[in-house]
Amino acid sequence: MEKNRNYFIAIALSVLIVLAWQFLYMNPRIEAQRKAEEAMQAQQAAQQSQQTQTTGQTADTPAGTASGTLPGSSQATATASREEALAKSARVVIDTKSLSGSINLTGARFDDLKLKGYRETVDPQSPIITLFNPADTHDGYFAELGYVPDATSGTLPGPTTTWTVASGDKLTETTPVTLSYTNEKGVAFTRTIAIDDRYMFTVTDKITNAGSDPVTLASYGRVTRYNKPTTPSIYVLHEGFIGVLGEQGLNETKYSAVEEAPVTPPKATGGWLGITDKYWAAAIIPPQTTAYETRFSHFTDGQPRYQADFKDDATTLSAGQSAEVKNLVFAGAKEVPVIDRYEAEYSIPRFDRMIDWGWFYFITKPMFKMMDFFYRYFGNFGIAILITTIVVKGLFFPLASKQYASMANMKKVQPKMEELKAKFGDDRMGLQKAMMELYKEEKINPVAGCWPILLQIPVFFALYKVIYITIEMRHAPFFGWIQDLSAPDPTTLFNLFGLLPYDVPPFLHLGVWPLIMGVTMWLQMRMNPTPPDPTQAMLFNWMPVIFTFMLGSFPAGLVIYWAWNNTLSILQQSLIMKRHGVKIELIDNIRGLFRRKPATTK
Repeated sequence: MEKNRNYFIAIALSVLIVLAWQFLYMNPRIEAQRKAEEAMQAQQAAQQSQQTQTTGQTADTPAGTASGTLPGSSQATATASREEALAKSARVVIDTKSLSGSINLTGARFDDLKLKGYRETVDPQSPIITLFNPADTHDGYFAELGYVPDATSGTLPGPTTTWTVASGDKLTETTPVTLSYTNEKGVAFTRTIAIDDRYMFTVTDKITNAGSDPVTLASYGRVTRYNKPTTPSIYVLHEGFIGVLGEQGLNETKYSAVEEAPVTPPKATGGWLGITDKYWAAAIIPPQTTAYETRFSHFTDGQPRYQADFKDDATTLSAGQSAEVKNLVFAGAKEVPVIDRYEAEYSIPRFDRMIDWGWFYFITKPMFKMMDFFYRYFGNFGIAILITTIVVKGLFFPLASKQYASMANMKKVQPKMEELKAKFGDDRMGLQKAMMELYKEEKINPVAGCWPILLQIPVFFALYKVIYITIEMRHAPFFGWIQDLSAPDPTTLFNLFGLLPYDVPPFLHLGVWPLIMGVTMWLQMRMNPTPPDPTQAMLFNWMPVIFTFMLGSFPAGLVIYWAWNNTLSILQQSLIMKRHGVKIELIDNIRGLFRRKPATTK
C-alpha cells in the first residue's frame, strides 16, 4: 500500500512538473523564438531584395534539366507583391464553391489559391484564407507537375514552360480546362485539369511522340513553400513534410530536420506526399502503380524554401507511341469527412493520416466522429462536447462506481483514522503503519479516488487533440463570449474580464471558464477527506489552483469539457455515497478549511 501511495505521488508530481514547465517556461520561450525568427526573416528579405537589385536575377529560375535532376536547386529572390506577381503571366481562372484563384500558364503551376469557406479571424469581414502564392512573392507556396528530360527528349514541360489553352477559359466543378504544349522534337503534351466541389484537382497528361526518334522522360511533382508557419510549433501537432510512402507507411518530417540535410526515403510504389499545416495542406498523389523516388529538402540559394517532391522512373516512348500520366493534387482545408471521402473514392493509402490524430488515433478519431454526430444534430460543437462528456462518463461509470464505493468505505472509517491520529500524535511512521493496517483490515484502497482522474488522462488528451487539430473546431462558437472553441477563453481576471483597458501576459490569462473549471475541481476534491500525509495534503490543496492557471491557455472547448466533467463527477460521487449510506460532507469539509485549529500542547 505504501508503494502504491508513493507511486501515485510520483505520477502526480511528474504530471504537474511537466505541465508547469510547458506553460510557464516553454510557451514564453516559444513566443520569444517566434518573434526572433520573424525579425530574422525580415532581415533576410531585406538582404535578398538588395542582392536581387544588384545581380538582376529573375524569380524562380530552376536548375538545369540534366537527367535525374528535379527543379528546385537554383532559385532567385522573390520581391514582387502578390498582385504584381499574378499580373506577370497569363492565367486560367479557378472558381468553384470552395476555391478561387488561377493556374499560372507558365509551368501550368497551381500558385494562386484561396479558400472561400474560411477566414483569417472570427470576424466575418476578415480576409479569406490564402493558401497558394506565386513564386515571385515572399510567401511563395505552390504545387507543380512536370517532366525531367534526357539528352534525346528535347525541352519537356517544367517550371518555365509556357502552356497554351486548348479549351476552357475557367476551371469549375463542371468545366475542366485543357492545356497543350509541343516541344522541338515533336513530342506533344495535352494536359486536362479537372476539379471537384472541394479541394481535389485531377491532372491527366496525354503524351504523344509525333517525332521520328524515341524519347525518354520521367514525370515529377513538387510542393514548394518559402516560409514556415508563423505560429509557434507545439509538441502535440506535426507541421511540415508528410506522406505515406508505399510499404514504408507514414512519414512525418519536421522543417528543422531538412534544414540540416535532405530526407530521401527509399523508392516506393503507391502513397502520397506533401506539406501540412495545422488546418491546411497541399499534397500530390502520384500514379499508384508506378515506383517513384521521394525527397524532402530545404534550399538556401536565393529565396530559402522547403520542397516535397517525387520523380517517377524514366520511360521511353517510341516514335508514334502515346502514353497517359494521371496525378491528383490536393490543396485545401483538412476537413475530416472530405479527407475520408478522398481516401475511399481514390483508394489513397491512409490519406486520413494527413490529419494528425496522434498516437491515440484509436481514441481520437472515434471521439471526433461522436462529437461530429452530435454537432450535426444540435448545430453547436460546444453542446456536442457536453453530450460527448456524458457518453464518456457513462462508459466509465462501472469502474468509477467501484472506485467511488471504495472511497465511501474509506469515509466510514474516518472516525477510526481520527483516533489513530490522536493516539500516535507526532509519530508519523507509527501513524502510517497503523493506517496501512487499518486499510488492509477494512479492504480499502486509499488512492482509489484518484484512479478515475488518472483514467481520464488519455481521454483528456484525445479530446485536447480533437479540439486543437480539427478544422471543424476552428472558429466554432459556443455561447456568449466564447466564439472560438479552439482558442483560449479571451477573458481574464487580471483586467477584470475586459473592464480595464490593458492586456496581460499569456501565463496570466485566467478567463471565466478556467475559473469555473478550477472551482468545480476544488469542489470535487472536497468531496473526499483530506489525506493525512502532509505531502498528499499539499498536493490535494494546490492541484486545483495549478490546473486553473495551466488550463487558462488551453482551448476553451477543452476547459468547458473539464468543468462539465467535474460537475458530473460530483453528482455521480454524491449518488454513490448516498447509496452506500455515507454522509456527504462537502459543506463540512469546506468549513473545516476555515476552522481555526486548536493549539497543540507539549
